[in-house]
Amino acid sequence: MANFVCIFFCFQHFFILFHDTGAMPESSAETIRGSKSSVHIGAIFDTDNTLDGVIAEISMNLAISDFYALHPNYQTRLHLRVTTAKDLVDTAGAAVDLLENFQVDAIIGPQISAAAPFLVELGEKSQVPIISFFEASPTLSLIESPYFIRVAENDSVQVKAISAVLQKFNWHEVVLVYEDTDYGTGFISYLVDALQETNIRVAHMSAIPKSAEDFQISKALLKLMTMQTRVFIVYMNTALASRLFALADQNGMMSKGYAWIITAGLSNSLNVLDSDVVDSMDGVLGVRSHVPKSKELASFDRRWKRELHLMKPNSPLTGINFSGLWAYDTICALARAAEKILPPTNPSFVKPNTSESRIDFASLGAPRIGSRLRDELRNTRFKGLSGEFNLINRQLESSVFEIINVIGNGRVVGYWTPEKGISQNLGPNYKNGLKQIIWPGDSTTTPTGWAIPSLKIGVPVKLGFPEFVEQRKNGNKTTYTGFSIDVFSAVLETLDKDLGFKVLHDFIGFEDETGLMDGSYDDLLLQIKNKKFDAVVGDTTIVANRTDYVDFTLPYSESGWTMLVLAKGDNRKNMWIFLKPWTWDLWLTVGTSCIFITIVIWVMEHNTENTEFRGSYRRQLAMILMFPFYAFVIPQRELVVRDCSRFVLVVWLWLAFILMQSYTASLSSILTVDKLEPTFDNLERLRTKDHFIGFQRGCFVGNLLEKQFNFSRSQLKSYGTIQEYHEALSNGSKNGGVTAIFDEIPYIRVFLKAYGSQYTTAGPIYRTVGFGFVCTYTTIENETKMDEIEKRYFGEKVTSATLAPTISTGSSSLRAFNFGGLFIIAGIATLLAIAISERYIWQRPVAFIRQYLTSDHPANRIELAAQPTAETDAGDHSPEVHQDSGNSGRISGRIKEDIAVE
Repeated sequence: MANFVCIFFCFQHFFILFHDTGAMPESSAETIRGSKSSVHIGAIFDTDNTLDGVIAEISMNLAISDFYALHPNYQTRLHLRVTTAKDLVDTAGAAVDLLENFQVDAIIGPQISAAAPFLVELGEKSQVPIISFFEASPTLSLIESPYFIRVAENDSVQVKAISAVLQKFNWHEVVLVYEDTDYGTGFISYLVDALQETNIRVAHMSAIPKSAEDFQISKALLKLMTMQTRVFIVYMNTALASRLFALADQNGMMSKGYAWIITAGLSNSLNVLDSDVVDSMDGVLGVRSHVPKSKELASFDRRWKRELHLMKPNSPLTGINFSGLWAYDTICALARAAEKILPPTNPSFVKPNTSESRIDFASLGAPRIGSRLRDELRNTRFKGLSGEFNLINRQLESSVFEIINVIGNGRVVGYWTPEKGISQNLGPNYKNGLKQIIWPGDSTTTPTGWAIPSLKIGVPVKLGFPEFVEQRKNGNKTTYTGFSIDVFSAVLETLDKDLGFKVLHDFIGFEDETGLMDGSYDDLLLQIKNKKFDAVVGDTTIVANRTDYVDFTLPYSESGWTMLVLAKGDNRKNMWIFLKPWTWDLWLTVGTSCIFITIVIWVMEHNTENTEFRGSYRRQLAMILMFPFYAFVIPQRELVVRDCSRFVLVVWLWLAFILMQSYTASLSSILTVDKLEPTFDNLERLRTKDHFIGFQRGCFVGNLLEKQFNFSRSQLKSYGTIQEYHEALSNGSKNGGVTAIFDEIPYIRVFLKAYGSQYTTAGPIYRTVGFGFVCTYTTIENETKMDEIEKRYFGEKVTSATLAPTISTGSSSLRAFNFGGLFIIAGIATLLAIAISERYIWQRPVAFIRQYLTSDHPANRIELAAQPTAETDAGDHSPEVHQDSGNSGRISGRIKEDIAVE
């Protein structure tokens, strides 16, 4: 339907032109064509309103004069006919006019991309080559349009260069901003396919109409500002692009963090843009065709500027662009091709027989040299001003692209070739990468490609424990310091290194109008749920019920909470500390053991030749008391003579050695470790009304004491600073203070660092996860740095191991029960020795039992008589039978004799 509309307007324009000038006879057309060696070329530009049209016209006129000045012997001459066209209808009418009235052999144009499809179709019907060095719609198929020739870079190659630039800077998402025309949408389809091949995602596509007002462009830009992606690829004509970048600069989108890439069509025309527009594009990257420097190019540039001054003295142009160079080379290529085909002597156009009343494109005729001129152009190769002129499938070959940084008219920072990719230079001195780039906002830091809004970090505001979080105000400036802040900063350093860009953030104190904390920690965390804060950084404990509405990182501090109470004092200041290693029951047991063993040895040694155990009662009593010490003081002296006594002495020395070593170890521990004993460690007694309990203001511990530990609310008191802790514990419950304070271990560490000689911890540690940040999980890469931060605030690493001596409340004294097995073994060994040595001790009861059995049970007398005792056998070998109780005196006397003999 669009083609029929174009044709209708074409004929309407043609008939208006026909009625104004009158029908031109065939003889007149022949006169215009001139000599038989002339080849007429038509051009359709807008030389009145566009700079590209002026540039192309000057370049083509210079090309004709330059070419035939260098080739005066050529038998053909090109005659150029430039027609001005401002819109689609003008272009269609101009094309028909050139074919009908001037019978051109080729048409150069159009400058208006929307008119290209119609002009290409017209050229195919009339068999006239349509040659374009302007950016026509990429949707035009060169295969389906055999008479269409593009003397410009191949868009399919250009998109590969753009994709390589994106990969170079690790940009994985882009926003496409393009002209909402067939010209724009055709190129975008090429670009999207190329980006998909390299796994680059198109986050958004913004199509801006060619006729859009400034407010419409600004509205589209404001929408782009709300997106996280900060890489924009712009594909549009120079007029629309100039307005776009001027408005982008006004809206702050040409600042640090943004990245803009322009395609070749715009990059090739930077030198024809207004200086204010170019200034607004500072920092933009562009991809453009590469033109090798040469003497011919420099000479042409001077002559071109001179011609511009003569033809357009008031023109704002300052130099030629790529379209002008391609226009020059196009004329040179046509002149070479025309010389090779030498047009015939008969008229070039063949007019078919048609009815005068019928209007058809066929009536325009077909030039005899159209197809031959097209074919010869395809085979024409030479070195032009823009480089090697070589048409591949009627498309100018593009093998090298420049990557430019828009500073002024653009400086080359690198090149792209299909073989080597991106490099800083061409030729043998190949160097990978790109030169230094100045990005928007005069930044030398490569944009990340996407923006994270500055994170709003909530920080608790409190007077106590500044070691963790402290707010400092200096006029309008507020800073935050402390252990938690430093840990968070260290985490961000690691995160920035992993992400490759800096995460922006702002600390915001959670405070009310008076400058105090606006609620509890739970209230602070709820602000994340309410979208007031993005994260919370501070001494925030990870508690199960809080995870229902926020997410925590892994903990970064010691976990748990416990009880803080007054200490009794330093044990090392006690004059009776030497008794501390053993409890009273162990001292008593050891003393009793010493006396028992001494008595056993005295019994065994008393009736021997050993003079140490003889003498007065006082001397023997002294020996009983002092003998255990003699064994250690005079080890070389023979204190005992009997074997059983020696055995008991060895047992005693073994027992004493173990006890002595245990005593020494326990005493050393007491003397070397400053261990404070708590004055109160009974949790059950705390629940009585006589005691008050303290906790940190705003901490979760208060709720736990009331709900889980069943403390009355009237018993609980909250405090905010370590000074308040000190006063409350010093006063005690009877004087308006508290008996104990429950708090988390990190806070207790801070308190004990200041008042460690007066207070200690007691009772068990109630475990929690520890402090955590309410944000995405990160870790500090260097653990040494974490240790440095802890030492800076606490002096040493906060761990359970370092806190354990303070928290322990059990006695370190050794009890008798600890050596129960040792005493049992020694006792059994001692009893066994005395039983073997002093048999009369157990033989006398046996004899009495035997006498009793003999007197009361006559039936047993014969049995007893038949079994003489060992004592009888040993003392007298003649058997004696005792049959009545009258012999008991003799038995008793015999036993005494045996004992005496032994």
